[in-house]
Amino acid sequence: MQKNIFLKTKFLINITIHFPINGDIMKIILTAFYMIFFSSILIDAQSNKHSLVQFKYPSAKRDNVSDNYFGTIVSDPYRWLERDTSSDVKEWIKEENKVTLNYLDRISYRNKIKARLEKLWNYTKYGVPFKAGSRFLFFKNDGLQNQDVLYIQNTLDSKPELFLDPNKFSPDGTISLSTYAASKDGKYFAYGTASGGSDWNEFHVIEIKDKKLLSDHLKWIKFSGIAWYKNGFFYTKYPKPSKGMELVSSNEFSKIYYHKIGTEQSADRLIFENTRNPKITMNAQVTEDERFLIIYLSTGTSNNALYVKDLSKPNSNFQKVIDNFDNNYSVVDNIGDKLLVLTDKDSPMYKLVLIDPKNPSTENWQTILPEENGVLKSATLAGGKLIAEYMKDASSHIYMYNLNGKKIEEIKLPCIGTVNEFRGKKNDKIAFYSFTSFTFPTTIYKFDFTTGTSEVYYQPKIDFNLEDYKTVQVFYSSKDGIKIPMFIVHKKGLKKDGKNPTLLYGYGGFDISITPSFSISRLILLENGGILAVANIRGGSEYGEAWHKAGMLEKKQNVFDDFIFAAEYLIKEKYTSPQMLAINGASNGGLLIGAVVNQRPDLFKVAIPQVGVMDMLRYHKFTIGWAWVNEYGSSDDPAQFEYIYKYSPLQNIKSGVNYPAIFVTTADHDDRVVPAHSFKYIATLQEKYKGSNPVLIRIETRAGHGAGKPTSKVIEEQADIYSFMFKNLGVKPIY
Repeated sequence: MQKNIFLKTKFLINITIHFPINGDIMKIILTAFYMIFFSSILIDAQSNKHSLVQFKYPSAKRDNVSDNYFGTIVSDPYRWLERDTSSDVKEWIKEENKVTLNYLDRISYRNKIKARLEKLWNYTKYGVPFKAGSRFLFFKNDGLQNQDVLYIQNTLDSKPELFLDPNKFSPDGTISLSTYAASKDGKYFAYGTASGGSDWNEFHVIEIKDKKLLSDHLKWIKFSGIAWYKNGFFYTKYPKPSKGMELVSSNEFSKIYYHKIGTEQSADRLIFENTRNPKITMNAQVTEDERFLIIYLSTGTSNNALYVKDLSKPNSNFQKVIDNFDNNYSVVDNIGDKLLVLTDKDSPMYKLVLIDPKNPSTENWQTILPEENGVLKSATLAGGKLIAEYMKDASSHIYMYNLNGKKIEEIKLPCIGTVNEFRGKKNDKIAFYSFTSFTFPTTIYKFDFTTGTSEVYYQPKIDFNLEDYKTVQVFYSSKDGIKIPMFIVHKKGLKKDGKNPTLLYGYGGFDISITPSFSISRLILLENGGILAVANIRGGSEYGEAWHKAGMLEKKQNVFDDFIFAAEYLIKEKYTSPQMLAINGASNGGLLIGAVVNQRPDLFKVAIPQVGVMDMLRYHKFTIGWAWVNEYGSSDDPAQFEYIYKYSPLQNIKSGVNYPAIFVTTADHDDRVVPAHSFKYIATLQEKYKGSNPVLIRIETRAGHGAGKPTSKVIEEQADIYSFMFKNLGVKPIY
């Protein structure tokens, strides 16, 4: 900025020396100049990464609202922002977006980043093929289509035909395909749509042979699969919420219904409900041979009970296979009259067992695959064999067994990475799976059970030289000495001088593992000399249920410590420095970013919390938030309140702290983590923070928690994120 001031001063001196003019004209010129001069200083100051002026944020009223938590008074002056459909909140959103857009518009290379993203994104992408009867279906995106398109073909060698184009659901691509399933006989295809990113679904049915859309139209469905049985399917429905409360009211009293094709939803038959506890989620599954109906019940996001009904016996009752919520159980399929079940019962790394529904006690279980060192992530019955995916140090390993659990061979994978899907039928001779890694775009493989070999079925072609980049895995010590794995991706030959722009990503919760995957947007970081670091912190499932439990409830601080020590490792090893380090996480990962920014603001230059759970004292009062109490605890419990209150991002924002540049993202249709979390967080931050770093929020419209977001909106959002990050790290892109 000093150089710009010098040039402007020199310009004024040159005018007075080289152009002799009278006094009045000179006054006009000087007045005009000073207006331009000082406004330019202001612009320079705001666009410089060491801004000299404070931002003018929208005025947010403060209400006199507080709660008494067991003697602790907690003020909540921005609770009015929870009313996301009210006119005053809409006006506040409008003003916040205006400030953010004004800031982003001043970044000279923002449009160039967007153009580069569009170019990188514009390649053909395929999904894993699956069967409907004897036909094959698969998703494809030609490049920049907002939603993937579904195609059908009679054989793998026949010409694909367009079957369903979700881009035609809405002009702007904001109505997306959410779930789908073909009937066992290949006659029907049922699918769900989600509008604006909401978790609410509407179900429709297509007759596959002639691609005819039928009259079936089901509403008020959430968190539901489609479990086909004969001429209909089982699904999960919730009561219709009151008008205006669709995106915020608590989701309770879920029930399982059966819908028969060609009938009205009002005629659907109630199959299963729990009238004693409204806070139980439930879902239905039918085995491949349609013999067994499986009902899963859960009081949270992990651990479930299991009920089974033998559909081959008319008027049979449900059998209680598991009647508690102490462990996780997932039915792979049936082998005859027994169920093949994946469980962590007495096995934190999971095992595979056969359970007889008529004699379900544990002493009658038959172990097929015992617990091993790696986490047994999934199992599939296909080709007369058992395919098991193990996760070892956060990457996939695939093995083939016979049905008695005897290992036949390992299915070799190209490199450290992740197998996302393995799709095949019990008696088919072929199956398909996808594989991806940080520098390996998602590739589709066909597996032949007769030869035991894989071959590439579809490999994308990308305008990017991925061979120039490498992935390394390191293990660093956290605060308590536990070793944490972390992937680090960068260009070959990188100089470790502490000057590299680095993005550290984490999640750490809900038994979700963060494994290697390909991201188009992250190529923007890599090709500009940046480093991507992904820390496999506790709270996930990278090392089984014990790893999960070590990062939940009263042990949640382990998650934050793991992430902080990941940052310190990167700095100590001279990959980067605090002035060049950005951090990012979404949803539960947004909570992570909010918490560590409060605890160690000195460690990061940029923080990007997306759709985060920021108000830990009230999260359980909205939509499905109550189901997270098993993970986080609840402020309604005095003991749990104590540890939640200590880290809750919203309540721990302090005045007088030099926060990093913060870019919050959320969306108006997010009914998973309601946008009020982000609204209240940024309003509080803008009120209390008096430093020079920007603290902004980007509020997307007609979008939700992330699923189904159209390509155009994803590109725009990613362009804004990287523009903000580069600007505040002082990175000059190569474009």
